Amino acid sequence: MSVRVNDTNYPGCGGWCVTIAVYFFASLFVVISVLMFWAYGRVRHYGLFVMALTYGASAGLAFVLADWWPLALGFALVWVLRMAGVNPDDDLLGRAAKRGEKRTTK
Repeated sequence: MSVRVNDTNYPGCGGWCVTIAVYFFASLFVVISVLMFWAYGRVRHYGLFVMALTYGASAGLAFVLADWWPLALGFALVWVLRMAGVNPDDDLLGRAAKRGEKRTTK
């Protein structure tokens, strides 16, 4: 038997507090996804695109299913991607930002 968010198996709140927490964290994942897509538009690093897609898909699945496991799975997948080396360097703008120059695109 699987535990669903809408069941009353969660003591003390009847499931509504878990549903609110799922929607809250799914909203945070949406914000993270939007910011990563914005950063991808600026620097064109494919790792940002893949991680933003992962965050967005897990948030969308959590909204549709109203369950917590898509968020945990999405977070774990993003960490697997980071450990695999897909994440960009810490300095996304490069050395030009340190010198105060504008970044030019080709």
